[in-house]
Amino acid sequence: MIQVVFGLGNPGQQYEKSRHNAGFWYLDALANHVGAKFKEVKKFKALVADTDYYGDKLWLVKPQTFMNRSGQSVIPFTQFYQIPADQVLVAYDELDIPPGTAKFKRGGGHGGHNGLRDIIPGLGTDFKRLRIGIGHPGDKRQVTPWVLGRPGQEDEISIDRCIDECVAVTSAIIKGDDEQVMRILHTAADK
Repeated sequence: MIQVVFGLGNPGQQYEKSRHNAGFWYLDALANHVGAKFKEVKKFKALVADTDYYGDKLWLVKPQTFMNRSGQSVIPFTQFYQIPADQVLVAYDELDIPPGTAKFKRGGGHGGHNGLRDIIPGLGTDFKRLRIGIGHPGDKRQVTPWVLGRPGQEDEISIDRCIDECVAVTSAIIKGDDEQVMRILHTAADK
């Protein structure tokens, strides 16, 4: 059972539409779906919403620490509420997945993602991950401007559609039906 969903991104209007904010986009869509409103909680350096999600309390958290310092928000939040790693979902952008697709998994390393790199030392690796594809620019020297840039119109439409699919399977994620989530998302990704 998931108690908290962290969506990773960068705060500020200049980053609002950047690919790196796919985790924020997912949480915004999820909050809109359940009617939750974010408010600033300074002690967690985050925007936080809580909701009754199909009978269970669910926290939605957008760290406001910038991507590379996501752990400064995630770790204090999980420690304060005593939420174990296996009851945490982290949603984030994934370079190695094409736009319009998402993958779900539990555990693993950081895979070069700086947000995860900052979370893992304090939380461990046993949390669930919703990896939202943003595609790769094709040249590793272009990764930083790529993730901090806005997707083209076609990619943006694909990512938005993918986020809607992610919101649709969120109840299965929350309930721990990992196989159903992977079957739905990974089948869609293989099309």
